[in-house]
Amino acid sequence: MHRRAALTWTGVALASLVAGWAALAVPTASADTEPAPPATAGPVATDPTTGTTAPPATATDGPTAGPASAPAGSPVAVHGRLRVCGVNLCDEAGEPIQLRGMSSHGLQFFPNCLNPDSLAALRTDWRADFVRVAMYVQEGGFETDPAGFTRKVDEAVATASALGLYVVVDFHILTPGDPRFNLDRATSFFAEVAARHADRTNVLWEIANEPNGVGWADIKSYAEQVIPVIRAADPDSVVLVGTRGFSSLGVSEGADETEVIDDPVDAANIMYTFHFYAASHRDLQRATVARAARSLPLFVSEFGTQTFTGDGPNDLDSATTWLDLLKSLKISYAMWSYSDGPESNSVFRRGTCAGADFTGTAVLTESGEFIRSRIRG
Repeated sequence: MHRRAALTWTGVALASLVAGWAALAVPTASADTEPAPPATAGPVATDPTTGTTAPPATATDGPTAGPASAPAGSPVAVHGRLRVCGVNLCDEAGEPIQLRGMSSHGLQFFPNCLNPDSLAALRTDWRADFVRVAMYVQEGGFETDPAGFTRKVDEAVATASALGLYVVVDFHILTPGDPRFNLDRATSFFAEVAARHADRTNVLWEIANEPNGVGWADIKSYAEQVIPVIRAADPDSVVLVGTRGFSSLGVSEGADETEVIDDPVDAANIMYTFHFYAASHRDLQRATVARAARSLPLFVSEFGTQTFTGDGPNDLDSATTWLDLLKSLKISYAMWSYSDGPESNSVFRRGTCAGADFTGTAVLTESGEFIRSRIRG
């Protein structure tokens, strides 16, 4: 759907997870209740390498260890294991819910923006339900260092899990747009990571970010080869399937949702992704979502308040109309992006990710203030 500008970066590693995060107190989570005041963590220690802070470790288990119990009142503690029921995402009790959260930018572009401090702020200050971990495959991503990027994903999953956040692991294909180009990489990545996190109840798998320039039949074929790999290790988690035309249900390439309705992926407990950028995508796309949501379980795993380039002026009126529609349909969403880059899609002001303070509005851009207020509201 949109292209990202090339960014320079330095090889700063994600902050290491420590098991003591599991004891963090957090406010009660619910997308449909009044916001609770943010909680504060207990004693913290500063990492001299990254400058980030986290409670002292109480165990030696790394991010490959089994999960601790979610903190009381956190999204995972409140909703439990998620599943698809009809056209909705439902909690463990079978009640339709809407998750609200943020997507990271590419881990290679902003390697220090996902850490214990930023994710704690997302949970306790923003009161979000989940984070999407965007692991680019090309553009300096996974294909250049599979072990290194897999480790970054593992660390982010474990850190978010300790806070009681849901996590969407995003296999972020964009160029080339045919997901079959990365089929071998996808199967090896998901086989390893799904097995490592199989006993977690809070992980969702997004198997192809924005397929483009390829027909639905080929996207479906890819999905039907990758999903069984995940299911072999993790039979119960929700899987998100990208749709044609940059996850626009085909609209950006002259099609519509009927191709998916008429030929759905042969798998259970899946949802189909839709992406939009509010300054570029308005009535046509909103009408498509409203119509498609009657037949398909949809998940907006990425959207922006600006144009499809990820930059330019924010259209907050259109974004508000979009989020009102998603709320009415109980469609979950993540905004792009939880980063401090120069584009208007970044929610943090430049330089924020080099520090340890991610709370409040002083560190936020216009789009950041908008989405934080919306998630908290």
